[in-house]
Amino acid sequence: MAKWDNMLSMLWMLRSGRKLTATQIADSLEISVRTVYRYIDALCASGVPVVAESGHDGGFRILESFREAPLFFDSVELKALFDAFKFTQGAGYPYAKELESALKKVENRLHNEQRDDLSRQTGGLDVISPARPPSVVPLLRDLEQAINDGRTVRIVYRKANAEQADEREVDPYGLAYDQNEWYAVAFCHRSQAFRTFRVDRIDRMEPTEERFEKPERFSASAYFRDQSELVREAGGPLTVIRIEGEPDTLNAVCGHWHMRHYLTERTDREARFLLDVPTMNKYLPMYLMTIGTAIRIREPLELKRRVQEMASAIAQHYDIGTD
Repeated sequence: MAKWDNMLSMLWMLRSGRKLTATQIADSLEISVRTVYRYIDALCASGVPVVAESGHDGGFRILESFREAPLFFDSVELKALFDAFKFTQGAGYPYAKELESALKKVENRLHNEQRDDLSRQTGGLDVISPARPPSVVPLLRDLEQAINDGRTVRIVYRKANAEQADEREVDPYGLAYDQNEWYAVAFCHRSQAFRTFRVDRIDRMEPTEERFEKPERFSASAYFRDQSELVREAGGPLTVIRIEGEPDTLNAVCGHWHMRHYLTERTDREARFLLDVPTMNKYLPMYLMTIGTAIRIREPLELKRRVQEMASAIAQHYDIGTD
């Protein structure tokens, strides 16, 4: 029997109201007396008031005032729970308040020694959260409800760099948190295709009377991954891209929303990517131009030449000697 099963069995035995010796418990659970004492210590650490009485009629018992089952968390597990809450706050998790309430209930069940230990272990970690529009949390809740209900929603959405927002009806299939942003994966009625929508760019959302049926086992994260693979497969022949630079600059390149899907190898001073040639020629020269001299392209030569040509053209365009 597993450790926690044995401890629960021991708990129910002690809650019967009668005193039990270590030998009686050991025989019943088919474990050693030494193990019984170890489990008694674990129960006490979990907040169970186990009392040991010596003498002829002695044994272990639980105080009659105890009515609740203990939480079998060790100190590291408790730390992980409370640290995880900090990350949910940083991510803008829509049920952070409910999680905080649940953890308060856990904390209230701890004895003073556990609380002090938890405070020491969790005091050294903080999560700095990015600023988010106050509308994101209720939007996430409403989107999740629409996903669960299979209900089409009407959204007013602002594309990046668009002058104004537009309205469309979508079937939300899933939510994903990626690179500090929340995204909704949805079937767009207007384009008749799946699209991703950044939740903070949704100005307004309202449910409609229409319903949809979500495919079984749909995963938003799998959708993101599959889309990256489709782009790679459809883009033509692949080429290795090798870039050198300072660690902080390489972190930015490797974390780029598109480039991170093609990262194959990374050291402190170098990053290697496997990217299709058409995408490289179309998007990469301009992007790498924005980074300037903080990086150096080692290969391929074709990419280096394209960046050089673009830089020369810009320099010529802003030549102060020309009209």
